[in-house]
Amino acid sequence: MAMLATLVCALGGYLIGSVAFAVVVSRIFGLADPRTFGSKNPGATNVLRTGNRAAALITLLADALKGTLAVWLAQVFGARYGVDESGLALTGLAAFVGHLYPLYFRFQGGKGVATFFGVLAIINLWLALICGVAWLLIAYFLRYSSLASVVSALVAVFGQAFGWGFDVVLICITVMAALLVYRHRQNIVNLRLGKERRIGEKTAGAVKH
Repeated sequence: MAMLATLVCALGGYLIGSVAFAVVVSRIFGLADPRTFGSKNPGATNVLRTGNRAAALITLLADALKGTLAVWLAQVFGARYGVDESGLALTGLAAFVGHLYPLYFRFQGGKGVATFFGVLAIINLWLALICGVAWLLIAYFLRYSSLASVVSALVAVFGQAFGWGFDVVLICITVMAALLVYRHRQNIVNLRLGKERRIGEKTAGAVKH
């Protein structure tokens, strides 16, 4: 029963994670589809390149909260059927994968940073806070969202390993971190070449006319 319940929770997590709020919010605000300009990534950073901070903030919060919501629902409704901490971590991983490869948007999703933090916030709040501080410091001083995200992902893996030990939660966090870094592979190349866009930098074609 516990295994079946975990699978159901993971499926639910994937379906929740598949809602691409960058696309949804952009449509509501009358902005260009974030998959058509800048990094072509449906995420808050790319939405911010339109200059619409409200749309970017809503996207950021919604993408984070869907990761938290997926795990919270599994926690509330799955506990009675044997869904444990490992099952919650797997549900979080499924929500993260849903964001990267959304069922509703032809599997063309974002890079998962906000959802990654949303999942961390409920499975290990202290680790999420540590990673959040790392992200803010790098983003504030260097103005590169991609670099901040990659470093935060690495901090999450090592922080979980040395602070909380080796278990299924660590495996799930490691998989999420690896996927996050993989999705930033072009950003890493751009950073090396000095071509990476900074936070808040507007892009031509980002706003509908």
